[in-house]
Amino acid sequence: MFGRSGNPALRADTFSKNAQSSSQTGGIQSTSSQTMTLQGTVNKTGILLALVVLSASWTWNLFFESGNAAAVMPLAIGGAIMGFVFALVTIFKKQWSGITAPLYALSQGLFLGAISGIFEMQYPGIVIQAVGLTLGTLASLLFLYKTGIVKPTENFRLMVTSATMGIGMLYLVSMVMNMFGSGGIGFIHSNGLFGIGFSLFVVAIAALNLVLDFDFIEQGSEMGAPKYMEWFGAFSLMVTLIWLYLEMLRLLAKLRSR
Repeated sequence: MFGRSGNPALRADTFSKNAQSSSQTGGIQSTSSQTMTLQGTVNKTGILLALVVLSASWTWNLFFESGNAAAVMPLAIGGAIMGFVFALVTIFKKQWSGITAPLYALSQGLFLGAISGIFEMQYPGIVIQAVGLTLGTLASLLFLYKTGIVKPTENFRLMVTSATMGIGMLYLVSMVMNMFGSGGIGFIHSNGLFGIGFSLFVVAIAALNLVLDFDFIEQGSEMGAPKYMEWFGAFSLMVTLIWLYLEMLRLLAKLRSR
């Protein structure tokens, strides 16, 4: 039992269950002689990042060529829905992650490109700032994790997981309230001190989830999980990175709008 991760793609038994079948030939990407490695996961994470950038570039260019958000919103909404579907399939059918993880990355890229374009038109330069902060946070947390400065202890896992679940529930309640025309939970979107403080807290929790992702992936490779779990590990990192990037955009937008 590895503990818990706030990332919904990674549960306490994610790798332990799959490690038991590492000697079997189940799964699209697995063979009986191959096991998961850190380097393989890093390579596949790079592939998924490239796919996100590729599809995001298309909706980004489409938005600025048309100058109209309505031109890209169907693609953005469709990408978000398909990304959610592929994420669920990947979580419940990890053996398919070699196919579903790239499809998830392409779908999310459509959504991110459109959303990023809308933010960029309102606040020029905000996207490069959000990308830089996201990648900088990834590099910093990886360094802190590898040097042992930040250790994913059981209490650390419980704190991050509880906070992540709380944030998820708060967003869900706000979304349901918006559907019924009540305006949602105001401070989530506010550019006041409380709203900015909330965004800072969410960014911090999203960043700390990266540490749990690193730990789960490292332990999975040490246990000899099947080769296809490299794709699943890369997918789990992408889930956290996309969340972190979106929260960076929200935080910067609040700061720029004051």
